[in-house]
Amino acid sequence: MPTISKKGRLMPESPIRKLVPFAEQAKKDGKHIYHLNIGQPDIKTPEVALQAVKDNTVEILSYSRSEGSETYRTKLAAYYKKHDITVDPKDIVVTTGASEALLFLFSSIMDPGDEVIISEPFYANYIAFSTATGVNVVPAICDIDDNFALPSIETFEKLITPKTKSILICNPGNPTGYLYSKEEIQQLADLAKKHDLFLIADEVYREFVYDGETHYSILQLEDMDEHTIVIDSVSKRYSMCGARVGCLVSRNTTVLQTVLKYAQARLSPPTFAQIASEAALDTPQSYFDDVIAEYVDRRDTLIKELQQIEGVKVGSPKGAFYCIVELPIKNSDNFAQWLLEHFDINGETVMIAPAGGFYSTPGLGLNQVRIAYVLNRESLIKAVNIIKEALKVYKD
Repeated sequence: MPTISKKGRLMPESPIRKLVPFAEQAKKDGKHIYHLNIGQPDIKTPEVALQAVKDNTVEILSYSRSEGSETYRTKLAAYYKKHDITVDPKDIVVTTGASEALLFLFSSIMDPGDEVIISEPFYANYIAFSTATGVNVVPAICDIDDNFALPSIETFEKLITPKTKSILICNPGNPTGYLYSKEEIQQLADLAKKHDLFLIADEVYREFVYDGETHYSILQLEDMDEHTIVIDSVSKRYSMCGARVGCLVSRNTTVLQTVLKYAQARLSPPTFAQIASEAALDTPQSYFDDVIAEYVDRRDTLIKELQQIEGVKVGSPKGAFYCIVELPIKNSDNFAQWLLEHFDINGETVMIAPAGGFYSTPGLGLNQVRIAYVLNRESLIKAVNIIKEALKVYKD
């Protein structure tokens, strides 16, 4: 038969979704599953976004502009202004989720064989995007014992080679919940400028910052317009994962013009989803105040319960709604599958995301899992108890 492409063979499976068949079988067997494996919030989507679609009188669902509707981009620019980020609507390209924004960006600023430095562990699909574009990931390894803090800038600089084109961070981080300080952002900016690199920040969790901390965007940096690019999305901010609307933001006109060519090739982002996303920008601050208070309670509950399990180590997230947990096991892929196939308490079990898929360095993260605290407090307590009891009988 005709052969599959090398890129296709190298494309990694999602560490989150590869366990879905086992979860589906567990459900068919009558088990209830607590989903700690995926960042799908149970928070309700703002009513203003849903109502905008319900009330719409569109008679022809036509294409929008390739860069996204002008009214949406104008309101987005106003949203960023509220966060001390000054951009123009023309500095924004709307995409089909943040995923498409990253694919377009990797294709626009890097050639096959070029390198992007990413602090590790990182969002698993960064590997997929790099594979799809022929770009090589160079990991800047972070350690759970340091709460996944950025390595020293000297260590970071040693990773730069003639092939390095960009640095990518997720702030706050998926899967660690790490929040970069203004000082760390400035250090990375100085490095990017010194070596003439792009500095990319995935800022989709911007609103989810805790403990009185403040999110600092790379677009707030001075004299970095030609270097900085932000990736954003409505998915988590408004609990609108299914809308698939993201964007790329930069003041670098050459980058934007190049990204736009890719956007034109796929014609336009989804029209109805843009209508909902535009309306979502009118969501009152009280919505976020309530959501953040809820996530802080969930985080504190999760960490408290996990710390009571012997042999467990857990990072302390300052943002987003994930944490990396180190378990007293050898292989979290096997453990996660075993939970779904062979373990339950009163017909209930847990689905977790093995953390090995969030590392590109072979051998790292094998005894770790990522937990998304997107369930209510009671469910989190029950889920952690299932993990606790499972660890007592699990054999590697």
